[in-house]
Amino acid sequence: MPEINPAVLVWARESAGLTVAKAAKSLALGGSKSSPEEALLQYEQGRKEVSRALLAKMASTYRRPLLVFYLPKPPAAAEKGEDFRTVPEEIRLESKGSLDALVRDIFVRKELIRDVLKDIEEAQPKAYVRSLSLEFSVPDAAIKLASIIDFNLLAFRKCAKPEDAFSYLRKRVENIGIFVLLIGNLGSHHTNIPVEAFRGFALADEIAPIIVINDQDAPAARSFTLLHEVAHILLGATGLSGSRAETKIERYCNDIASIILMPIGEIEAFDWPIHDEEMLIRAISGRARGINVSGSMVAYRLYSAGIIGLDSWTSVSEKLRKLWLMQKAAQKEDRGDGSGPSYYVVKRHKVGGAIIDLVNRTMREGVLTATKASKVLGVKPANVYNLVGI
Repeated sequence: MPEINPAVLVWARESAGLTVAKAAKSLALGGSKSSPEEALLQYEQGRKEVSRALLAKMASTYRRPLLVFYLPKPPAAAEKGEDFRTVPEEIRLESKGSLDALVRDIFVRKELIRDVLKDIEEAQPKAYVRSLSLEFSVPDAAIKLASIIDFNLLAFRKCAKPEDAFSYLRKRVENIGIFVLLIGNLGSHHTNIPVEAFRGFALADEIAPIIVINDQDAPAARSFTLLHEVAHILLGATGLSGSRAETKIERYCNDIASIILMPIGEIEAFDWPIHDEEMLIRAISGRARGINVSGSMVAYRLYSAGIIGLDSWTSVSEKLRKLWLMQKAAQKEDRGDGSGPSYYVVKRHKVGGAIIDLVNRTMREGVLTATKASKVLGVKPANVYNLVGI
């Protein structure tokens, strides 16, 4: 068996977000002569050769292809963009493995989509990618973005519920060639990624721009995140966005998205009870429900407009988040009978109409195989035909 570089073993474990203790326990290492941690360190320090069977277990535990372990040295980390640094340290470490796996998966899908678009001669560069810069004022940038996607605020607000409003916005975004997916885990609820670590991800590719929205987030919050990520693409800034707004680009994208959904002048025209937090939360929640956005977005507009301070915004946002989690738990109990839409209905919604349509067309034309289609869609090959309606 080819020699394994111990540095690759260390990289694979650390990039999966696992400590030596957690990895050793998962791998069931150790025995009467050494502790689990010591047993793993023997391999990672090159003091003991790794067997093929153990490599296979590592590949499964660390969510890596087996061939990765035969690399001569650890590969470079995937680019996530500067805004990844805004994720709280403890959450970033806890979610690092899942986030890295998700980013890798999206990069693979993007390359496959690029290849398909080239094969069918639809790989024209998108002029709007990198058409925006930080030199644009926020109001001008908001006007530009809304014009590019042909967004109508009145139509958005007329939708019956936030889910419908998001679907309207998503269609506008997909119409200009951006693929929008809803993904919040690696395929099971055991790998759910908290929104505090990941709300949205934008790949600012000129041929196949992709946005991923964390579907663990509240439906009312997804429209704001989608507009935020479109702003990333217009800036040409690939990035993984958390829940804070500490970097210049993050704050800029937040401001653009928020004034598209709640224009300048509208927030200032209302008499907000800013000196009574309980009443303020009620007023924010009521206004948010009426315009198909999240209470956190309305609170952010109050903050960005200078009506409330940072501490107030943080406190109100946290309480609004807790209220939503309570409502979500209650709704889950109400659906305890297991009723709901079918697997294929849910999966189509998460993958998005743009990708479903592309896969359907190219499979019918014989350009895309079921195996490659399954990778683009994120499903098993056997589910492809039912999913895309072939």
